[in-house]
Amino acid sequence: MIEPFLDRLPLVAILRGVTPEEVVGVSDALVEAGFVIVEVPLNSPRPLESIERLRAKFADEILIGAGTVMTPAQVKDIQAAGGRLIVMPHGDADVVRAAKAAGLACIPGVSTPTEGFAALANGADALKLFPAELLTPVVLKAMRTVFPTATRFFPVGGITPDAMASYVAAGAAGFGLGGALYRRGDDPSRVAANARDFVAAWKRLRSVGG
Repeated sequence: MIEPFLDRLPLVAILRGVTPEEVVGVSDALVEAGFVIVEVPLNSPRPLESIERLRAKFADEILIGAGTVMTPAQVKDIQAAGGRLIVMPHGDADVVRAAKAAGLACIPGVSTPTEGFAALANGADALKLFPAELLTPVVLKAMRTVFPTATRFFPVGGITPDAMASYVAAGAAGFGLGGALYRRGDDPSRVAANARDFVAAWKRLRSVGG
């Protein structure tokens, strides 16, 4: 389920703090810029309502999900709201297994090889390298030497357009983008400008990498 979206643009828009009243306008701006994966963290105002609104607006056009997912019960709530992606700050095995049992994509957070291999064993579709402020490209490069070549690492935390190149060189398959893309209260025009900067940076890196 996740592969077609990653093939189009493997950048996850993290809309922490977005409200249901804002979420469609902000996501319209993201989609127009080329984004196809949108995450509403559960510590945002009325996140399930935001997911419901996104699902009603975009249906299967984009991959809609939730972040900061902590329990299997939350997985069920997200699925009921129409979310199809579970993103976690940690690698809790019960949450990963619940997501996969429900037929949802899952990207758990990891910061060590032990956590990463456990998450893959439980069915993770990709690994969220978090927090990226601590897990530098040097760390990612070292981890890549021992993980299966198909493993997708997504650095998350403090990522800017300029920071992407060194992570891609170290083996990143994509990124989760937070405050440099969207901050609570940003209007759609600001988000659109930020989104275009990220998409342009990614396309440059792909062009250079062949």
